[in-house]
Amino acid sequence: MKFLITTALALALPLTALAQTAAPAAAAPKAAPKAAATQSGNDAAQQKKAPIRRSAAKAVEENTPIDTDTSIILSDEDLEIAKRVYVGSIPCELGASVTITANEKRPGFFTVAVNKGARFSMHPVGSRTGAIRLEDPRAGALWLQLGNKSMLMSQKLGQRLADECMSPAQVTYADELKKNPIPGILDTPKIVIK
Repeated sequence: MKFLITTALALALPLTALAQTAAPAAAAPKAAPKAAATQSGNDAAQQKKAPIRRSAAKAVEENTPIDTDTSIILSDEDLEIAKRVYVGSIPCELGASVTITANEKRPGFFTVAVNKGARFSMHPVGSRTGAIRLEDPRAGALWLQLGNKSMLMSQKLGQRLADECMSPAQVTYADELKKNPIPGILDTPKIVIK
Protein backbone atom coordinates (compact mmCIF):
# COMPACT_ATOMS: atom_id res chain seq x y z
CA MET A 1 0.00 0.00 0.00
CA LYS A 2 2.82 2.46 0.92
CA PHE A 3 4.53 1.57 -2.35
CA LEU A 4 1.42 2.49 -4.36
CA ILE A 5 1.04 5.86 -2.60
CA THR A 6 4.74 6.67 -3.07
CA THR A 7 4.55 5.72 -6.76
CA ALA A 8 1.43 7.84 -7.29
CA LEU A 9 3.09 10.87 -5.64
CA ALA A 10 6.27 10.37 -7.66
CA LEU A 11 4.26 10.38 -10.88
CA ALA A 12 2.11 13.36 -9.84
CA LEU A 13 4.99 15.71 -8.90
CA PRO A 14 6.31 16.19 -12.45
CA LEU A 15 2.76 16.96 -13.65
CA THR A 16 2.29 19.69 -11.01
CA ALA A 17 5.65 21.22 -11.93
CA LEU A 18 4.65 21.17 -15.60
CA ALA A 19 1.34 22.85 -14.80
CA GLN A 20 3.12 25.62 -12.84
CA THR A 21 5.60 26.35 -15.62
CA ALA A 22 2.95 26.31 -18.35
CA ALA A 23 0.80 29.06 -16.75
CA PRO A 24 3.40 31.90 -16.95
CA ALA A 25 4.18 30.97 -20.56
CA ALA A 26 0.54 31.55 -21.48
CA ALA A 27 0.60 35.00 -19.87
CA ALA A 28 3.77 36.04 -21.70
CA PRO A 29 2.19 36.80 -25.11
CA LYS A 30 -0.05 39.48 -23.54
CA ALA A 31 3.01 41.33 -22.19
CA ALA A 32 5.00 40.94 -25.41
CA PRO A 33 3.29 43.73 -27.43
CA LYS A 34 4.09 46.32 -24.75
CA ALA A 35 7.70 45.16 -24.58
CA ALA A 36 7.95 45.24 -28.38
CA ALA A 37 6.57 48.78 -28.53
CA THR A 38 8.99 50.13 -25.94
CA GLN A 39 11.87 48.16 -27.42
CA SER A 40 11.37 49.69 -30.89
CA GLY A 41 11.56 53.16 -29.34
CA ASN A 42 14.75 52.21 -27.47
CA ASP A 43 16.40 50.70 -30.56
CA ALA A 44 16.85 54.14 -32.12
CA ALA A 45 18.41 55.48 -28.92
CA GLN A 46 20.68 52.45 -28.61
CA GLN A 47 21.88 52.81 -32.20
CA LYS A 48 22.98 56.39 -31.47
CA LYS A 49 24.98 55.30 -28.38
CA ALA A 50 28.29 53.66 -29.10
CA PRO A 51 29.54 50.95 -26.76
CA ILE A 52 32.00 52.17 -24.12
CA ARG A 53 35.54 51.01 -24.73
CA ARG A 54 37.41 49.25 -21.95
CA SER A 55 40.25 51.81 -22.05
CA ALA A 56 37.75 54.67 -21.65
CA ALA A 57 36.05 52.97 -18.71
CA LYS A 58 39.44 52.37 -17.07
CA ALA A 59 40.44 56.02 -17.54
CA VAL A 60 37.20 57.21 -15.95
CA GLU A 61 37.65 54.85 -13.02
CA GLU A 62 41.25 55.94 -12.44
CA ASN A 63 40.30 59.63 -12.42
CA THR A 64 37.18 59.26 -10.27
CA PRO A 65 37.97 60.16 -6.67
CA ILE A 66 37.57 57.39 -4.13
CA ASP A 67 34.88 57.90 -1.54
CA THR A 68 36.73 58.58 1.71
CA ASP A 69 35.11 58.50 5.11
CA THR A 70 36.16 61.61 7.01
CA SER A 71 34.71 60.33 10.27
CA ILE A 72 37.59 57.87 10.74
CA ILE A 73 40.18 59.22 13.15
CA LEU A 74 43.44 57.32 13.48
CA SER A 75 45.09 56.76 16.85
CA ASP A 76 48.81 57.15 17.49
CA GLU A 77 49.17 53.35 17.25
CA ASP A 78 47.50 53.37 13.83
CA LEU A 79 49.87 56.10 12.63
CA GLU A 80 52.85 54.01 13.81
CA ILE A 81 51.51 51.04 11.84
CA ALA A 82 51.14 53.28 8.77
CA LYS A 83 54.88 54.03 8.86
CA ARG A 84 55.64 50.33 8.21
CA VAL A 85 53.36 49.93 5.16
CA TYR A 86 55.28 49.19 1.94
CA VAL A 87 54.40 51.76 -0.73
CA GLY A 88 54.94 51.59 -4.47
CA SER A 89 54.17 48.92 -7.04
CA ILE A 90 54.30 45.42 -5.59
CA PRO A 91 54.27 42.44 -7.99
CA CYS A 92 51.97 39.53 -7.17
CA GLU A 93 51.38 36.03 -8.51
CA LEU A 94 49.70 35.38 -11.87
CA GLY A 95 50.89 38.69 -13.34
CA ALA A 96 48.87 40.85 -10.96
CA SER A 97 50.33 43.86 -9.18
CA VAL A 98 49.19 46.17 -6.42
CA THR A 99 50.18 49.83 -6.19
CA ILE A 100 50.04 51.46 -2.77
CA THR A 101 50.33 55.22 -2.47
CA ALA A 102 50.16 57.31 0.68
CA ASN A 103 47.42 59.91 0.84
CA GLU A 104 49.12 63.32 1.03
CA LYS A 105 46.08 65.08 2.53
CA ARG A 106 45.37 62.53 5.26
CA PRO A 107 48.36 60.96 7.03
CA GLY A 108 47.94 57.23 7.64
CA PHE A 109 45.55 56.69 4.74
CA PHE A 110 46.54 54.85 1.55
CA THR A 111 45.16 54.26 -1.92
CA VAL A 112 45.51 50.60 -2.87
CA ALA A 113 45.00 49.91 -6.58
CA VAL A 114 45.05 46.56 -8.37
CA ASN A 115 46.18 46.44 -12.00
CA LYS A 116 42.79 44.82 -12.75
CA GLY A 117 41.09 48.16 -12.02
CA ALA A 118 39.89 48.00 -8.41
CA ARG A 119 40.90 50.88 -6.11
CA PHE A 120 40.40 51.26 -2.38
CA SER A 121 40.97 53.95 0.23
CA MET A 122 42.44 52.13 3.22
CA HIS A 123 43.62 52.92 6.71
CA PRO A 124 45.60 50.86 9.25
CA VAL A 125 43.84 48.74 11.83
CA GLY A 126 45.63 47.14 14.78
CA SER A 127 45.98 43.36 14.83
CA ARG A 128 46.87 40.96 17.62
CA THR A 129 49.31 39.01 15.48
CA GLY A 130 51.52 41.96 14.59
CA ALA A 131 50.62 41.79 10.90
CA ILE A 132 50.05 45.11 9.16
CA ARG A 133 46.39 45.34 8.26
CA LEU A 134 44.76 48.00 6.07
CA GLU A 135 41.00 48.10 5.66
CA ASP A 136 38.42 49.81 3.49
CA PRO A 137 35.22 49.19 5.49
CA ARG A 138 32.88 50.63 2.84
CA ALA A 139 34.17 48.49 -0.02
CA GLY A 140 34.86 45.50 2.23
CA ALA A 141 38.52 45.20 1.20
CA LEU A 142 41.48 44.14 3.33
CA TRP A 143 45.24 44.42 2.69
CA LEU A 144 47.27 42.09 4.89
CA GLN A 145 51.04 42.59 4.97
CA LEU A 146 53.11 39.86 6.59
CA GLY A 147 56.87 39.60 6.85
CA ASN A 148 57.26 37.43 3.76
CA LYS A 149 54.20 38.28 1.60
CA SER A 150 51.08 40.40 1.31
CA MET A 151 47.57 39.81 -0.02
CA LEU A 152 44.50 41.83 -0.96
CA MET A 153 41.15 40.30 -0.06
CA SER A 154 37.54 41.19 -0.76
CA GLN A 155 35.46 40.44 2.28
CA LYS A 156 32.24 40.99 0.31
CA LEU A 157 33.21 38.49 -2.40
CA GLY A 158 34.98 36.16 0.02
CA GLN A 159 38.04 35.79 -2.20
CA ARG A 160 41.56 37.10 -2.71
CA LEU A 161 41.97 39.80 -5.32
CA ALA A 162 45.78 39.54 -5.27
CA ASP A 163 47.99 36.97 -3.53
CA GLU A 164 51.69 36.32 -3.00
CA CYS A 165 52.50 40.03 -3.36
CA MET A 166 56.12 40.66 -2.39
CA SER A 167 58.02 43.90 -2.01
CA PRO A 168 61.85 43.66 -2.26
CA ALA A 169 62.12 43.57 1.55
CA GLN A 170 59.58 40.73 1.71
CA VAL A 171 61.48 38.75 -0.95
CA THR A 172 64.64 39.06 1.14
CA TYR A 173 62.80 37.98 4.29
CA ALA A 174 61.17 35.01 2.50
CA ASP A 175 64.59 33.85 1.26
CA GLU A 176 65.96 34.14 4.81
CA LEU A 177 63.05 32.05 6.14
CA LYS A 178 63.84 29.32 3.60
CA LYS A 179 67.46 29.20 4.77
CA ASN A 180 66.72 29.51 8.49
CA PRO A 181 63.13 28.49 9.22
CA ILE A 182 61.60 29.63 12.48
CA PRO A 183 60.96 26.61 14.74
CA GLY A 184 57.35 25.91 15.57
CA ILE A 185 56.09 25.79 19.13
CA LEU A 186 55.66 22.00 18.90
CA ASP A 187 59.14 21.37 17.49
CA THR A 188 61.74 19.94 19.84
CA PRO A 189 64.47 22.43 20.64
CA LYS A 190 67.94 21.75 19.23
CA ILE A 191 70.50 21.11 21.92
CA VAL A 192 73.93 22.50 21.18
CA ILE A 193 76.76 20.65 22.95
CA LYS A 194 79.98 22.60 23.49
